Amino acid sequence: MGDVAVGARSGHDGEEHRGHPVEAADPAADGAVTSGNEPGPAGSGGGSGGRPPTDDEESGAAPGPKKQRSFWKELPILIGIALVLALLIKTFLVQAFSIPSDSMQNTLQQGDRVLVDKLTPWFGSEPERGEVVVFHDPDNWLAGEPTPDPNALQTFLSWIGLMPSAEEKDLIKRVVGVGGDTVECKKTGPLTVNGKALNEPYVYPGNTPCSMDDQGGVFKVKVPEGFIWVMGDHRQNSRDSRYNQSDRNHGMVPVNEVVGRAIVIAWPVNRWGTLPVPATFDQNLNAGSAALTVAPQGLALAGAVPFVLWRRRRIAAAETR
Repeated sequence: MGDVAVGARSGHDGEEHRGHPVEAADPAADGAVTSGNEPGPAGSGGGSGGRPPTDDEESGAAPGPKKQRSFWKELPILIGIALVLALLIKTFLVQAFSIPSDSMQNTLQQGDRVLVDKLTPWFGSEPERGEVVVFHDPDNWLAGEPTPDPNALQTFLSWIGLMPSAEEKDLIKRVVGVGGDTVECKKTGPLTVNGKALNEPYVYPGNTPCSMDDQGGVFKVKVPEGFIWVMGDHRQNSRDSRYNQSDRNHGMVPVNEVVGRAIVIAWPVNRWGTLPVPATFDQNLNAGSAALTVAPQGLALAGAVPFVLWRRRRIAAAETR
């Protein structure tokens, strides 16, 4: 019926209905075949209010979801976020460093990559005895050492923390003494801290804890507050605090020059491991520990004297009655 109705209005009226009056078209039926350009009945909700129809309105389909951005357009954003995160991690959390020499053998080998904890110093933590720490060159300790010449890519990766630092003048040693400690080496050892000997299994095999020489191998120093005394584990191949006593800090390293504590060997894979504090530093090495051990006996004796005098007076008074 729809096809016939459309045909009846298409200009063939004179041929098919000549002599017969044409009745007015039913508005309801006409509305069934009108396009969306013609206004529908008021309040019907149909039509588009006089505007041209959209493709979805003509087809009667619901609007589809927005098209996702392509992977290649999102890739630069993802790379940018990753670089910012890497830079923040390097600055505030963890940084990789490369071991350039043999001064920490066998604990660390030349070419090892270590991860350094930079977070705890932000909370006021200071280096402790036995820790392996990375610190900035305090006073030209690296004079005469070859300077690395990284390419542009290595420089960029070092800047964001994805490769070990190549340009900064940093050193890595073990903390032996902290502020207030007296560190001493006589002849070939052992090394003592506040008069207590250290058992040092981490010292390079064949080395002695102390060195018999006139350049600083035999020493006795008092570490000021705010400084640390550091030594390499390869005692006969380490230019550490011992051999820098003529600098402005007398061989000490200012605590504010410490980058952080080396906590993990990250590379190569076959050397993965942590860097714990050796057990020899678990003993009580505090400078006042010896005095504290006799203090209770001294206090007990001092407290007994008044009691003895009081008792003697009572006895004497009773005898005179």
